[in-house]
Amino acid sequence: MRDLNHHPTGWVATTLGEVLVDIVGGGTPSKGIEKYFRGDIPLMTVKDMKSPRPTKAGFNITQEALDNSSARVVPADTVVIATRMGLGKVVRPRCDMAINQDLKALFTSSYLDKSFLEFFLISIAKSLEGMGTGTTVKGLRLEIIRALDFPLAPLNEQKRIVEKIETLFAQLDKGEEAIREVQKLLAQYRQSVLKSAVTGELTADWRAERKGKLEDGRDLLARILKTRREKWEGRGKYKEPVEPDTKDLPELPEGWVWATLPMLGEFGRGKSKHRPRNDERLYLNGTYPFLQTGRIRNSQGEITEYDKLYNEIGLAQSKLWPVGTVCITIAANIAESGILGIDACFPDSVVGLVPSAEIEGSYIEMFIRTEKENLDRYAPATAQKNINLEILNGVAIPLPPWEEQKKIVELVSNSIETARAVSNWCDTELKRSASLRQSILKQAFSGQLVPQDPSDGPASDLLARIASEKATASKKKAPKRTKRKTRA
Repeated sequence: MRDLNHHPTGWVATTLGEVLVDIVGGGTPSKGIEKYFRGDIPLMTVKDMKSPRPTKAGFNITQEALDNSSARVVPADTVVIATRMGLGKVVRPRCDMAINQDLKALFTSSYLDKSFLEFFLISIAKSLEGMGTGTTVKGLRLEIIRALDFPLAPLNEQKRIVEKIETLFAQLDKGEEAIREVQKLLAQYRQSVLKSAVTGELTADWRAERKGKLEDGRDLLARILKTRREKWEGRGKYKEPVEPDTKDLPELPEGWVWATLPMLGEFGRGKSKHRPRNDERLYLNGTYPFLQTGRIRNSQGEITEYDKLYNEIGLAQSKLWPVGTVCITIAANIAESGILGIDACFPDSVVGLVPSAEIEGSYIEMFIRTEKENLDRYAPATAQKNINLEILNGVAIPLPPWEEQKKIVELVSNSIETARAVSNWCDTELKRSASLRQSILKQAFSGQLVPQDPSDGPASDLLARIASEKATASKKKAPKRTKRKTRA
């Protein structure tokens, strides 16, 4: 918390409990009674605090539910903070809403500007997160909220501070909006580059300049399949890989051919009878990386991070895949892909392709990224979407000659690297903007954002008036139900 011992002239160092008329909590009706949740009264939870001005809630309850629970309706524009799970979040709903037990409604005096209070709470959000107590889920006790240090400024200065913050934040909003638009364009650009790469458009001029000088993709594929058969000797009856169904596929560039993943290398599911997290005997003094699907999802192409290290016992019930393996997830986050930058084991929720010598794994991984949405459609509509090896076996891949594969990888890598540099700049600027917001708030609540005006009168006078309002309010028991109205 900030030091309030050196507040500006005319300000008062007090506590949040002293400047609020009341702090009200809520509750949740019994979830065992279904009819309670068929009403039209919004019940706000922490999940509904994604917007600073929420207009609806994930649950709607009935008047009967309200009457038979500790849920409470608070008026539109009331300052509401999260005191459990989403510590530090603050909103002002645009309509009357009931709140649950994880939220507190802060009722302000007419001598405390709501926006001044809201900006103050935003300025101490990180501190509020650190104040939470509890083992499973951290929460803020009511006495902690009441005891929060609060810098009370004269009312007119509160309004000047709010106006200045809103002006500066609006400028930052415009800058951030422009940066996020760049981020959207970058995502579209990446997909456009990948799409042009696997359709041959990216290398059209390069290919035209070498017309008649490149090996045909059909010859390349025939040689790969011949080698595949030869290596199979001594392993039982040979099974030909699945042929692609080209009936409804577009025409390929000259020299390209349709293929399937099993045609292009060793292809199969990962293996891990027992996950490392379930049996520490598998990873004590381990040396063999084991990675989960999340590592593939967050890899941005090359997978170099892992979750645990298998030992020899762990490896014996799994499989070690080599550097260069193309990894594709088939459960939860479908068709996320990446290439191993380390030898690693992975579970059967991931399939791997060890590319043949004349197949660029990076090209195959690029194609999977362009096909993600198509593969997603194959997944059954269940709670956890999955696809299987049979589906991936039949995916048709446009295969260029080996030299062209290498050129595609080179061109795409250069384009993606440029896009990554711009993306990093965007991230840096957004962090800078967030830092500027905190700097503005720090100045605001230390009295340095706007000049003081002696004619405003001391904030100490406000405390007496707030105390009078609180005394009056305590004599009137606030009703549990209020007539809801939507704020225009």
